[in-house]
Amino acid sequence: MSQTSPHGHAVSPDTLVVSAGRPPREHDAPVNPPIVLSSTYFGTGTPVPGERGYGRYSNPTWDPFEQALAELEGAELPALVFGSGLASVMAALSLVPAGGVVVMPRHSYQGSLLLAAEEAANGRFSVRTVDIDQTGDVIAQLDGASMLWVESPTNPMLEVADIAALAEAAHAAGALVVADNTFSTPLVTRPLNLGADVVVHSVTKYLAGHSDVVLGAAVTSDPELRNRLLRYRSLHGAVAGPFEVWLALRGLRTLALRMERSQATAMNLARRLQTLPQVEHVRYPGLPEDPGHARAAAQMSGFGSILCIEVAGGAAAAEKVAEAVELWLPATSLGGVESLIERRRRQPGEPHTVPEGLLRLSVGIENVEDLWGDLEQALTR
Repeated sequence: MSQTSPHGHAVSPDTLVVSAGRPPREHDAPVNPPIVLSSTYFGTGTPVPGERGYGRYSNPTWDPFEQALAELEGAELPALVFGSGLASVMAALSLVPAGGVVVMPRHSYQGSLLLAAEEAANGRFSVRTVDIDQTGDVIAQLDGASMLWVESPTNPMLEVADIAALAEAAHAAGALVVADNTFSTPLVTRPLNLGADVVVHSVTKYLAGHSDVVLGAAVTSDPELRNRLLRYRSLHGAVAGPFEVWLALRGLRTLALRMERSQATAMNLARRLQTLPQVEHVRYPGLPEDPGHARAAAQMSGFGSILCIEVAGGAAAAEKVAEAVELWLPATSLGGVESLIERRRRQPGEPHTVPEGLLRLSVGIENVEDLWGDLEQALTR
């Protein structure tokens, strides 16, 4: 699906988030797709391939969002929306054959790590964890692998993977490549163009953008893989409510504006936080001294809206900062219009390689000076 207008003219991604998934231009037709609240569709005789059939298989409200996301990711087939980000992750992991091997970043979304560990404990496949930014080490672990899982930047350590090089090596080893693009969004990184076979999203985060829905999505240009993902969604009931998907499409319309504002603020805050003695380390790929900066600049169109700081004094000091902020919200999500802060190691499933005093900051769209003033007073109190 090319990034074009209805007349075939090329448009930029920040226009596409507004224009994609619109109803046909007909007199008195709505400019926004309606919500269809139905579990059942008319049908007679022998089922026709591609018909809706039943609400667990399809819904007219899903179609515009799935079309828009596919266009943004540069996919040749409509995306698939799921009931949650974890549902889309599990659908992608279902592509691993029994007895296979998954190579996965040791720093990944906690839900992905826990799901993979559970599948490994049940004997369905085995997992090899890697530092995804160490390209040579990752390639060395691909021998006999069935799937390479990529996050870039990683959650929460913000390591940047060389997606193209890793995808090429994984394919040479006979492995599928799945990229979790939640942190970057397709406005910043397009993993399918870099060689990934499947892209997954927690739509809950940046795509919907308002912390009011729980949804996931998977995108691919491979018809066989899409059919397998669709079959998983249908058989396992990993389906989304039409109202939630309608809200996600409404949220998608402002994605470019939200990302532009929050990325600029994240860069501003990252630079200022480096000046505070209470901050031992700032992690943000937009900083020239960040280990992932050159790679991020080469394959991303921005540096994202997540930054992390390591607070002097470890866990206790970091918790005090999270308690002292007044504008930032202590919460365990990201990607909404509001700015969130969390000490990640408070989560019991977080890898021990994540520093105890690390705070993950999801930068929202508030005034940068207000956000800075709140952080500064909390850190220096």
